[in-house]
Amino acid sequence: MASNPVDVEFVQVATTFDAVEEAEALASSAVEARLAACAQAEGPVTSVYRWDGAVQKDKEWRVTFKTTAALADRLTEYIVREHSYDVPEVLVTPVIGGHQKYLEWVQNETQQE
Repeated sequence: MASNPVDVEFVQVATTFDAVEEAEALASSAVEARLAACAQAEGPVTSVYRWDGAVQKDKEWRVTFKTTAALADRLTEYIVREHSYDVPEVLVTPVIGGHQKYLEWVQNETQQE
């Protein structure tokens, strides 16, 4: 694994949802589409943010997708297209290391047929 983010092969992509059902549905569909090898839904988490000029506080469910850097843009587009929020959070974080066999599994499970 490279330590330079430019050379990153794997990433985690995170987003949040206001309903666990939507979180799990998008997690499943992204894995089925081979845009991610794995997606983990967790929560609820409390999100505090500014929206429409006011501070909001809501319960949300976070989904973290494990995928390749090569698929990050396609997965991001998919999340934004399928998400119910007007402006969904989508953050891509480089993975600079990890268990080699797991990373090989991520690579294999995201191979487009």
